[in-house]
Amino acid sequence: MYDEGDLLPISALQHLAFCERQWALIHLERLWAENPLTVEGHHLHDRTHQPDTESRGDLRIARGLRLRSLRLGLSGIADVVEFQRMVGNGPECHSERSEESCSDPQTQARFLAALGMTKAGVSLPGVRGLWQPFPVEYKRGRPKPGPYDEIQLCAQALCLEEMLGVAIPAGALYYGRPHQRQEVALNAELREQTEKLAARLHGLFEAGQTPPARYQKKCESCSLLTLCMPKTTGGGRSVDRYLAGMLEHDGG
Repeated sequence: MYDEGDLLPISALQHLAFCERQWALIHLERLWAENPLTVEGHHLHDRTHQPDTESRGDLRIARGLRLRSLRLGLSGIADVVEFQRMVGNGPECHSERSEESCSDPQTQARFLAALGMTKAGVSLPGVRGLWQPFPVEYKRGRPKPGPYDEIQLCAQALCLEEMLGVAIPAGALYYGRPHQRQEVALNAELREQTEKLAARLHGLFEAGQTPPARYQKKCESCSLLTLCMPKTTGGGRSVDRYLAGMLEHDGG
């Protein structure tokens, strides 16, 4: 268990999953470089992070919900958490949304048992019944080739499970291009990957060291490319040696 003062941002997991050096430059060295894509992303999250609630029949929508997990040492803000009214009144009840994970009582029971939980829904103040939480993370661009966004979404779900004591079998990523929602099954493999990355996050933060640059194809899509200089300093070349070589060349 972590203390409140030890919590690290959930968003850092996405940076870490993409590149440990990018994470260190942002979260250790406090470097950042804006480009049109990151600015657009900030505007999108500014809108979704405004605390707000909305009701649509059997659906309740909460925006800007604050999250935390003392077990994983994480905190953050969920873009959107949808609460779907569940059918029935006990652990066997299911959400109409996630048929694969929730509709079969035996499947739901096994899922709850694996997580050490006994209830499949949460009560909401002022309304009847049980409600299934369903986190939705908004992304400006397109789906990524790696599981970076899925890990961030899973971390949000793990925080919600700890806060509410309820199992969350699925969530969704909404991509601005092409305006499409992609449902994500929060299976055992993704959960394990997320938990290991959270432990790695705290270990690197305590060490306080920035990993050396190593150029990869994905570097071209990073907003920190000109600050990181992976082609210049990668492959064992340090920034100090690079600068020294430049000075020698200018002086020659």
